[in-house]
Amino acid sequence: MANSSSTRQLMQTHSVRGLVFRLGGPAMVGQVFNLLYSIVDRIFVGHIPGTGEQALAAIGICAPALTAISAFAYMVGIGGASLMGISLGQGNQRRAAQALGNAFWLVVGIAMAVTAVLLPLRRPLLYLLGCSDALYPAANTYFTIYLLGTLASLLGVGLNQFLLTQGFARQGMIAVVLGALANVVLDPLLIFGLGMGVAGAAVATVLSQCAMAVYVLVQLCQSRMPVRLHRPEGAICRRIIAVGSMSFLITLLDNLIIILLNIVLRRYGGAQGDAWITCATVVQSFLTIVFCPAQGITTGCGAIFSYHYGAGEADKVCQAFVWVFVLCAGYIGLLEVAVQLAPAWFAGLFLQDDTLLQMACLCLRRYTLGLLGIAVQYALVDSLTSMGKVRYAFPLSIFRKLLYLLCLLVLPRLGTVDLVFYAGSLSDIVGAGFSLVLFTLVLWPLLRRDIVQMGEKTGAPSPR
Repeated sequence: MANSSSTRQLMQTHSVRGLVFRLGGPAMVGQVFNLLYSIVDRIFVGHIPGTGEQALAAIGICAPALTAISAFAYMVGIGGASLMGISLGQGNQRRAAQALGNAFWLVVGIAMAVTAVLLPLRRPLLYLLGCSDALYPAANTYFTIYLLGTLASLLGVGLNQFLLTQGFARQGMIAVVLGALANVVLDPLLIFGLGMGVAGAAVATVLSQCAMAVYVLVQLCQSRMPVRLHRPEGAICRRIIAVGSMSFLITLLDNLIIILLNIVLRRYGGAQGDAWITCATVVQSFLTIVFCPAQGITTGCGAIFSYHYGAGEADKVCQAFVWVFVLCAGYIGLLEVAVQLAPAWFAGLFLQDDTLLQMACLCLRRYTLGLLGIAVQYALVDSLTSMGKVRYAFPLSIFRKLLYLLCLLVLPRLGTVDLVFYAGSLSDIVGAGFSLVLFTLVLWPLLRRDIVQMGEKTGAPSPR
């Protein structure tokens, strides 16, 4: 087995700012391409003659369940990669190898279980998510085909985290780009060329995920990897799940929010219920453009946090917080300005009907007024999670989500149903302020103490 000297050399010979751009940049670019998985599907599906808007709403109904499935991949990937990064920072090569080997078999087991459980339950599940009789045929087709590709989806997304943690950001980016480009090519061929409609979009996505999974597995078996995929020695699955549970819970709560949003829109939207759900799908598509690259930055930079935490270097961890926020804020700030100035450009990618287009523009503007607050959440919550500090990250994330749920329940009662789209902006602004105050006054002193203690165990010099 190769030793971990290459990872150690990367972390110790570059500045923190350089590492953030070196690791976070490619991961961000990779996630920009990853957007094509969902965005391209929705663009092509939205332009299916005669049934485009209905098919788009059906995919929006499926989205929370599909995202919840992918949450298992991030739970294992982020949890295992965090343990690997800390172990490499401590110089514990055996523990790092355990993390990767256990994560692989954990993903395989979860994928098989999820597929077996959800396939027979898909009809009641889709109706629980807010599906109507008119939307069910398309939603069922898309959801069923996607479920059959669960193993490839979880392997590609989950194990890609281990490429990023070992400093192979370029290979991690290529994995995502490969899958996204395959999806771009296959979507029009299957949807329009072969006349498969919404089924073609689902098949294209599954085949693209298979390509990504194969590439990631091949890379992790290469001799140049500091830690290669092989049969694990010892079981640490519980530890992986404990660390990754934060990511899993966040994703589940996010999906609960989307489900409740669809339910609220159907209840208060009257005859326009399906139209408002279509607009909400457009908003969620835009948020994917915001969230995926931002998450790419934080996952790509997770190795910086976990390694320097394991090495007991508090000052470098502090610098990483600052530079990750700068990179996230720069990207998200540009998107906020763009969507406020030209919402019709984005909504027009999905919608052809003029009335729906005007409704979607209103929703986009209201939902994204406080978008910059998301940069604070990503910089703090994801970075704390990458160091295994779930108990620190949890209050920062849960406060914003509870506030959103409160707005979701209260705002429609104050006037028309479209007021519900202010929930995102209110929770982003207030949540970011809460996170900054709590982190600065309470969590950072506790975290710095933990890092100093970690440094004493590994023999690192105490920070001044």
